[in-house]
Amino acid sequence: MDYDFKAKLAAERERVEDLFEYEGCKVGRGTYGHVYKARRKDGRGTRNEAIVIKNTDSGHRLPRSRKDEKEYALKQIEGTGISMSACREIALLRELKHPNVIALQKVFLSHSDRKVWLLFDYAEHDLWHIIKFHRASKANKKPMQLPRSMVKSLLYQILDGIHYLHANWVLHRDLKPANILVMGEGPERGRVKIADMGFARLFNSPLKPLADLDPVVVTFWYRAPELLLGARHYTKAIDIWAIGCIFAELLTSEPIFHCRQEDIKTSNPFHHDQLDRIFSVMGFPADKDWEDIRKMPEYPTLQKDFRRTTYANSSLIKYMEKHKVKPDSKVFLLLQKLLTMDPTKRITSEQALQDPYFQEDPLPTLDVFAGCQIPYPKREFLNEDEPEEKGDKNQQQQQNQHQQPAAPPQQAAAPPQAPPPQQNSTQTNGTAGGAGAGAGGAGAGLQHSQDSGLNQVPPNKKPRLAPSGANSGGPVMPADYQHSSSRLNYQSSVQGSSQSQSTLGYSSSSQQSAQYHPTHQGHRY
Repeated sequence: MDYDFKAKLAAERERVEDLFEYEGCKVGRGTYGHVYKARRKDGRGTRNEAIVIKNTDSGHRLPRSRKDEKEYALKQIEGTGISMSACREIALLRELKHPNVIALQKVFLSHSDRKVWLLFDYAEHDLWHIIKFHRASKANKKPMQLPRSMVKSLLYQILDGIHYLHANWVLHRDLKPANILVMGEGPERGRVKIADMGFARLFNSPLKPLADLDPVVVTFWYRAPELLLGARHYTKAIDIWAIGCIFAELLTSEPIFHCRQEDIKTSNPFHHDQLDRIFSVMGFPADKDWEDIRKMPEYPTLQKDFRRTTYANSSLIKYMEKHKVKPDSKVFLLLQKLLTMDPTKRITSEQALQDPYFQEDPLPTLDVFAGCQIPYPKREFLNEDEPEEKGDKNQQQQQNQHQQPAAPPQQAAAPPQAPPPQQNSTQTNGTAGGAGAGAGGAGAGLQHSQDSGLNQVPPNKKPRLAPSGANSGGPVMPADYQHSSSRLNYQSSVQGSSQSQSTLGYSSSSQQSAQYHPTHQGHRY
């Protein structure tokens, strides 16, 4: 390529350091990069109007209109150039458009140092932080459980976003609390954003086992039993299992299938301790409940290492009763459907959205914080040389505390009343989400429209039909929010929610479990 032409391109290319101020504003650090809270250098925004950027490049100029004077997240991808994981995430995010899926705003490529930055709107909260807040309240003898209305709204929005992905033939494959972002104060207050598409895959053709593709980083606690048994043709059911795990964690403030050795660098999907934890809660699956378990590649190992009688007294009913969840309640019945061991019998996202749980009062809302102030602290800026987790020295103590039986949480009759002092969070994951328009990619990997996530299919796929009743009944939704599947619509409780699209969130990965295991730390973005 002509040298002068290359020099001209380099001179015309927008540079992150010229557009944004982000020095000293790091809010997250993980395996794949750093996340910064940033703001424009043109000075038109206030000091509280920040921008978050994430490393990558697109070639479209970022408008300087007033709508961009808001908080964003900048994600800088480690290394030189763009990895396959980053390419996959960028390609998917440029195509996906849904209010509950993070949307990519802009990609920057630094020619001099070959760094990649991704730009998203900024999300102040995520489920890891939120659950940690409530878990700490129990440890301080002042238990404050997540309001059940908030849990319902969170779950509904997660399911709606995942249904959109599944309807467009995308598996997320790494759902966990740290990857579920929640918008703070602003036009999209309390809106859920599903983030971190780095492990997402189109499932047009059979996939390799997850462990063969990504032997490190992925969290075992939210991994479906069929994956642990080496399933080679897994389906959308793996995301549903992870959502069930998140649902249980929202109800109890602790991970339902926590395991001491969750980060194993191996290509073998079988994980004895994780399966033992699942069976200790759920019981060993009966042959009639999971007939195809005998076809699993790791079934011989399962037979050799486990005895059915060991888990004869274990059941999900008993586990949830300890946490004040009655077995005949609609909340438990839905949880049971999400955590069905046999993936072929596990409920789908479309079916879950139409479950009776969401049709009883209180109905889910667009603002998961509806009716109360946001009590959760804002993110804290990290020093450039600061360790990934300030609480490293206390990790062993936290692990020992976790091994002691936890007292059943008391149910809160009302949402949190007043927010604590806004001390910044000590967590290292920065997450972003928001309402700007996502870049609609030129490639045809996924087809979508702003109105619906159901009839959008990639090439060579038959269109999916909307579920029966999807357009009938229920409270009227704001014009900007079109559900992908559910029979009932949200009660609108958000003022000024006129923006139609979510903007990307960067996600975190490993730190979410630091309080339970000392090696589970840095967030993956």
